[in-house]
Amino acid sequence: MESESTNPNNDLRAIRDIMERSSRFLSLSGLAGIFAGLCALIGAFFAWLFIFDSDKERFGEFLRSTDVSITSGIGLYLSLDAILVLVAAILGAACFSRRKARQAGQPVWTTTTRRLIIHVAIPLLTGGIFILILAVRNHLELVASVMLIFYGLSLVNAGKFTFSEIHYLGLTEIVLGILAGVFVSQGLLLWTIGFGLMHLLYGSIMYYRYERQKKVV
Repeated sequence: MESESTNPNNDLRAIRDIMERSSRFLSLSGLAGIFAGLCALIGAFFAWLFIFDSDKERFGEFLRSTDVSITSGIGLYLSLDAILVLVAAILGAACFSRRKARQAGQPVWTTTTRRLIIHVAIPLLTGGIFILILAVRNHLELVASVMLIFYGLSLVNAGKFTFSEIHYLGLTEIVLGILAGVFVSQGLLLWTIGFGLMHLLYGSIMYYRYERQKKVV
């Protein structure tokens, strides 16, 4: 009677999978990125409608940032618009990640999850405080740039604890943020590309690479 033999490659693969699950947050769904991108595009659409409403006075006001305060019509509208997009994107990420974890039979809240949230929150909170300083000093022309850069930094941090695509998405956001700081008049367009199109692109890549293939298999 022959003894059962195990495949060393399978054992190594299983050990590698266990170590990866313990050190990386793999419940992040590509659908969350797609959803965030759609929310950003919708928010940008309403922002453009408001800026170009009836005439171009509001657009001129938008470019003359020294005359705009956070409590002015355009400043308040764009701030609320951005906040709604952020809240919707966060809720979507939480829902889709929880759904993916349930399907895989894995817990969502782990030590790795806590570390991920902390490393993401530090740049985001820092950027949020800096944006408030810019708003108080009426330098709203740099808000889009700062949002992209600090969000990119948070994603670069997140890339240490989850998929590598998040790291590269963060680098892309940082580059777009720098461009938004140089080409101030194109800030809203670059914001739309960064938070909208890039989320759709990277979310789709992650979904088809890590989720779609598993469903097919």
